[in-house]
Amino acid sequence: MDICEFSPNYVRAIAPYQPGKPISEVAREYGLDEARIIKLASNENPLGLSPMARLAIDKEIADLSRYPDGNAFDLKAALSQRYSVAAAQVVIGNGSNDLLEMLASAFLAPGRAAVFSQHAFAVYPLATQARGAKCIVVPAKKFAHDLDAMLAAITPETRLVFIANPNNPTGTFARGEAIEDFLRRAPADVVVVLDQAYNEYIPEAQRFDCVPWLAKHRNLVILQTFSKIYGLAGLRVGFGLMDAGIADLLNRVRQPFNVNSLALAAAGAALRDEKFVRQSFDSNGAGMQQLEQGLAKLDLEYIPSCANFICFRVPQQNGKPMGGEMFERLLRQGVIVRPLAGYEMPDHLRVTIGTAQENEAFLKALASALKG
Repeated sequence: MDICEFSPNYVRAIAPYQPGKPISEVAREYGLDEARIIKLASNENPLGLSPMARLAIDKEIADLSRYPDGNAFDLKAALSQRYSVAAAQVVIGNGSNDLLEMLASAFLAPGRAAVFSQHAFAVYPLATQARGAKCIVVPAKKFAHDLDAMLAAITPETRLVFIANPNNPTGTFARGEAIEDFLRRAPADVVVVLDQAYNEYIPEAQRFDCVPWLAKHRNLVILQTFSKIYGLAGLRVGFGLMDAGIADLLNRVRQPFNVNSLALAAAGAALRDEKFVRQSFDSNGAGMQQLEQGLAKLDLEYIPSCANFICFRVPQQNGKPMGGEMFERLLRQGVIVRPLAGYEMPDHLRVTIGTAQENEAFLKALASALKG
């Protein structure tokens, strides 16, 4: 008998997460020059990383022979001050994905369940399935979370609800009052995870501060990341704000030294670099307008987005979804975007907002690809 047969069925049934194609792989597969390839697949910051973070990394390199601070004291203190919460309410992760895994380990098991929306972040079902728990997937409403239906889907076995806001991969956004109403009506013994990985990209008129809700809702967990607007995707560092009791549970299942020294130093510096964050926000806003106008000129439907990416629909041919084919046509031109068949959106592609030059190159390649 194959030794792998002894792994639990729910583990063997998991479809592994498929990341965006790296530049080097596309260069090898299609015989392209790496320098001419444009990657707009993984929602990375096209401006790079915070200059203050780069300086912090350079300073930290000399001490890489030593283990990092396993308690992330300095970064926790900075986040505690920024968000006016106790340090005991802050948990640091190897990206916010790490925190999703911690939450699943702390609250899910066979016989339990998690609720999340159709077209939501792929890690929610992965983390749930890996614990043998049930995935309760609620149909989306115009590609967005149907919060009323998600509330109705909660069962006595439900221990976690995942709400991505803005949502990845659709970019849809739920207003603050809608989220707060959900919290008021949700059972107090169900942990509501508000995943705000793209929070800093939300247009200023639509932003809301959910941190004060922690005092009223002990079951609320707020997740954020340094991978997006702060430009630290390659270092993997995120954080969660929550009740101190939940934080204690997460620290029990957290891996020792789960965030490396460079990531801790860079995140602390990036948090202070308000100028870079503003530049990134403004660049994203201009790029979003550029792509919206370009997609409209190509007569392509798109989903209005509050993040740093946008999804658009590729017209079918003879009733056949063409998202995968269009993805390949763009790859052959050296432009990497994200196909969404795995999110039950085979007619759509997701493209990250790049620099003005990258956006223009993408639109030009897309126009060519649409011609066949």
